[in-house]
Amino acid sequence: MIHEVIMTADRIAEFQKIIEQTLAELKVSEIYLKDATKPIEPSVALGRLTRMEAIGEKGVNEARQTEVKRRIERLGNALDRINKGEYGNCIRCGKEIPYERLLAVPEALICVPCAEKKRR
Repeated sequence: MIHEVIMTADRIAEFQKIIEQTLAELKVSEIYLKDATKPIEPSVALGRLTRMEAIGEKGVNEARQTEVKRRIERLGNALDRINKGEYGNCIRCGKEIPYERLLAVPEALICVPCAEKKRR
């Protein structure tokens, strides 16, 4: 069972630091992915298989880029919740989200019991 810890100012500051660091890392990835998802020009002299591999890799990078953008948005929203004093509380039941869950998913909006109910 997950041990719940009261969300203190120190814990909030810890999560703010984690979120800001993760955002910085994701923004670096976003720059790389922007370059990696540029169209592959037909004039590029690639062999048939190499060209197909490049197109496949571009597709994988596009999917990753989409996920990075979504996570950046969710983490930005988490920072907004910190600034509003709403961070760490489940938006469904209002209970505190366990510390361990927030460590795993700092942008979490709902607690595990509410997430499990949602899946049913």
